[in-house]
Amino acid sequence: MTDGTSLDEPMVARWGTEHPAAPLVVALHGNGTSEHSLIELSPWLPYGPVAYVSVRAPHAVGKGYEWFPLVDGVPDADALATTCDWLLRWLDTEGDPERPVLLLGFREGVALAGALLLAAPHRFAGAVLLYGALPFDAGVAMPRAALAGMPVFLGHGSDDVRTPPELLQRTWDWLTRHSGAPVWAEREPGGDQLAGKVVGDLGTWLGDRLDWVHAHGENPLADGDEPAWPTLPGGRLPARAGEPPETTTGVPQHQTSQNGPADLADALWQRIAALDGVSTGPTKVGVEGTQALLLDRAASTAPDDAFVLPADGEFAHQHPAPDHSLHVALPAELAYDAVGKGWAVPHPLAGVRVSAGMVLVPGPRDAAELEIVAGIVAAAQRHASGRG
Repeated sequence: MTDGTSLDEPMVARWGTEHPAAPLVVALHGNGTSEHSLIELSPWLPYGPVAYVSVRAPHAVGKGYEWFPLVDGVPDADALATTCDWLLRWLDTEGDPERPVLLLGFREGVALAGALLLAAPHRFAGAVLLYGALPFDAGVAMPRAALAGMPVFLGHGSDDVRTPPELLQRTWDWLTRHSGAPVWAEREPGGDQLAGKVVGDLGTWLGDRLDWVHAHGENPLADGDEPAWPTLPGGRLPARAGEPPETTTGVPQHQTSQNGPADLADALWQRIAALDGVSTGPTKVGVEGTQALLLDRAASTAPDDAFVLPADGEFAHQHPAPDHSLHVALPAELAYDAVGKGWAVPHPLAGVRVSAGMVLVPGPRDAAELEIVAGIVAAAQRHASGRG
């Protein structure tokens, strides 16, 4: 086309298997470069039954290509929507329609990847978002818990001068506190190019996610229906007051704000330790002082993903002071409901190394919250006992 735009079949670079049903990693480069800039990462990423394809953006600019123009630093909303539609149509031609697809966005490719995830979350099995910002203020709806069940690896450079720091911070905060996604997030020194540690860590994360998908399938996604909570009065989970707490973005995962008082944590422990069939003891995971809630694994018909540690029958544990939060394994639909209503934060590796329903539940701040948190833990106990 004479205006330097091509919305026909995209130019791509490929690496890895050509099997049409193999998991597909779609790389989206930054504005001003081309498909060749990211395909070079492929040899450093998991190899085997996985295909990598790096797509050239449709708009020529200078010596490279762009996904969309920027208007006052914000992606042009119409151009972004058009490019999303174009890429989704192209994706329809890429092998088996049931193959798992993950996105890998760099710089402006992060904005495009975010828009794709939000527009069609059912099309994707996860995303790697590197050194870029989500498409805030570009006509993309970003409701709370919109990415529930969608594993994300987020990598930022602590010295990044190309992406405005306020956009990087908004991206970090929304993904880790509001998106509902299980997010592994890290900041590393540098900013002009990918740090070696980021590449190594994303390779580990991606390999684990691919292994999980191979063994368990893709995570179920929230269906929009409000699930029943048999362990709560009225059978529904109310919304938690205020913003979600801050938590660490790696392992071990802990609550770092809004921590409740020790007397309420003790009272909660007495309640949940007395649940039917439950025994207690030190956990084999977590920091010293973490106490586990256990069931007789041999007597349960529940699948392994109903447990924090399946072999030991551990379905939940409580962290010591000053944290007081808990990790519990819930059915996915209850986990997503708890995340969306502010009662839980996904484990960073949910659906990557641990159950898709693994969440951190903040310790109670008052007596009313103690009742809700006790009901959430009781739901995990019910799940682990094989009663749903």
